Amino acid sequence: MALMPGADVEITAGLVRRLLGAQLPSLAGEPLKLVANGWDNAVYRLGSASAVRLPRREAAAHLLVHEQRWLPGYARRSPVPVPAPVFAGRPAAGYPWHWSVVPWFDGVPATRMPAAERGHAAEELAAFLSAIHVRAPADAPVNPVRGVPLAARSAAVLERLADTSRYPEAGRLRTLWTQALTAPPHAGPPLWFHGDLHPANILFRDARSRPSGLAAVIDFGDLGAGDPAVDLAVAWLMFDDAGRQRFMAACGAARAEWERAKGWALVLATAMLSNSDDNPDMLETGRFGLRQLLGGEPGT
Repeated sequence: MALMPGADVEITAGLVRRLLGAQLPSLAGEPLKLVANGWDNAVYRLGSASAVRLPRREAAAHLLVHEQRWLPGYARRSPVPVPAPVFAGRPAAGYPWHWSVVPWFDGVPATRMPAAERGHAAEELAAFLSAIHVRAPADAPVNPVRGVPLAARSAAVLERLADTSRYPEAGRLRTLWTQALTAPPHAGPPLWFHGDLHPANILFRDARSRPSGLAAVIDFGDLGAGDPAVDLAVAWLMFDDAGRQRFMAACGAARAEWERAKGWALVLATAMLSNSDDNPDMLETGRFGLRQLLGGEPGT
């Protein structure tokens, strides 16, 4: 069984309360509830309006520091709410890393919605990406596994596809990967990207809300500067064919970007499918992405 990475530090409600008590006592008495325990971070809802986000692995600790420094800039550009930190916590109480208090956004994860309904947000999600995909400064972080040349991810993809019991269509997927590697590389300056854009990180407003649409885009731990085609992979991870065509038309990206994006969709879908036997939402997102890749075309 392929499981999510284990935690390097046990994060409990008691630990979170100690951190808040020492550094943000005004919120230390608010109700606290674990709402997410992902690959990199644990998230506790704090009262009705906030959440506490804490790395659970040393490998992810520096990513949260990137969020603290750079996510406020994303928030200023984005037409969709994003969880820019409202408080930057420091190591304390036996916890070795930085942590954040962020806004809480009420919403329905796209993983819980039919693909046909997700397509209603195609243009809104395209507008979000257009707003954040801007030129990054020289000191912007470079993520070694996101927004880099696709060839840098080839060994990992081919290793996953060697598991033919998990990937019965491995031959067709290897052909798709080979095609993606022939796409022209990103030729412009490094652009900001989200880096982990998939249905679990996209929240919709409740269907009864007006206006309907996106409530927020969350989890910017993989943000960085490089090839923004990594974010365009959401075309296959999020949408069915009808929604994908709307999204691609609204983005207006060049064919070479979509060819690289299709490769990135394969990178991300196989990572989910190979490492999420204990996370049903991520597992199904990986399966959905591969179904779309095997049935769709890169477009123009």
